[in-house]
Amino acid sequence: MTLAERLTTALSAGHRDTPELLMGDVVESGIVAGGPPMPAAVLVAVTDRRDPGVILTRRTDTLRRHAGQIAFPGGRIDPGDADATAAALREAQEEIGLSPAAARVIGSADRYRTVTGFEVEPVLAVIPPGLDFTPEPGEVAAVFEAPLAFLLDPANQIAVAAQWQGRTRHYYEIRWNEHRIWGATAAMLVNLSRRLRWTA
Repeated sequence: MTLAERLTTALSAGHRDTPELLMGDVVESGIVAGGPPMPAAVLVAVTDRRDPGVILTRRTDTLRRHAGQIAFPGGRIDPGDADATAAALREAQEEIGLSPAAARVIGSADRYRTVTGFEVEPVLAVIPPGLDFTPEPGEVAAVFEAPLAFLLDPANQIAVAAQWQGRTRHYYEIRWNEHRIWGATAAMLVNLSRRLRWTA
């Protein structure tokens, strides 16, 4: 069975048995940003190798939102995008130079609402290993690959409570090597692990 077939089967099985999912960034008892959410999409690109990895980016320190954070390639869904998948593939091409033709799309995971008011749809895809990426210098400071099994292992998903603007914010954090993966990116990985019930 190929990696794409394994992920497809696992994702479908996960959706038949819904576990407890994280729906949005929480401060005290609710999501911070009010009003209708802005639709966005990210590409969860999994490398097709014996020990699969996930492609992640470190955002530049000059961005207005989420500067310096670890994130999946992605962004808001534009009016010209056919759907979330098209938006995720477009953003990945713009941000890291990933050709849409190199990505075999598996499907969408659970949407997640960020503290900044975006409702993000993670689009899962399998890509060949060893691709050369070209970071867009205005948005992406670095591109790296982290082991999928490590990211999806609940033992590495640490629940954190911290003060933010005088209130308590609850989120997940995953530390891999020198990288701190937290907030929405970590939450989407937690949701994905609960859907896939991944075993290394």
